Amino acid sequence: MKESESGNGVPPLFSQSKDTPIGFFDPDEPVANLTGNLPHWRQDNTTYFVTFRLADSLPRERLEQWQAEKDQWLKAHPKSLTRQQKVEFYRLFPEHMQKWLDAGHGSCILARPDLRQLVSGALRYFHGKRYHLDEYVVAANHVHVIVTPAPENELSSVLHSWKSYTSHEINKRLGRSGEIWQKESFDHIVRSEESLVK
Repeated sequence: MKESESGNGVPPLFSQSKDTPIGFFDPDEPVANLTGNLPHWRQDNTTYFVTFRLADSLPRERLEQWQAEKDQWLKAHPKSLTRQQKVEFYRLFPEHMQKWLDAGHGSCILARPDLRQLVSGALRYFHGKRYHLDEYVVAANHVHVIVTPAPENELSSVLHSWKSYTSHEINKRLGRSGEIWQKESFDHIVRSEESLVK
């Protein structure tokens, strides 16, 4: 995983866990597609690359532009996307979004060392029990994670746990209430060893 620039001169908090099992996409196994504004493909025993971001991390104009372009692309493509179309989708949309996140928009509260450590600790807390955490980056306004859910654990519940706990704790430390994280996360199944190291 490439380290993400934080956009405000603060280096991201980066960690790697050794001896973590990695499960790559298996084209011969079934894939579930969860509903949402973004496609969320799920397959048992696989590893995911996930990005979740602060609620204020992108200007409204950028989000509206991104959403309109994504809607147009999805309208022009069938619901059952080929592997090549899935690769194109991620290149055009999640990767494009990543460049905007790296620009460092919004409050960038995760630049605060105590809040970055809080998020980092939450990510590591159930490592080896509910999931296997490979690498992660906590940047100023977003988080990247490579994670493999343990059997009987869904990626969605892992993400909900991280976001719920950290939202409560961040708000408490900042003496405020309200939304911390954008509701939906970007996630995709790691396709191969080559895609894992990009």
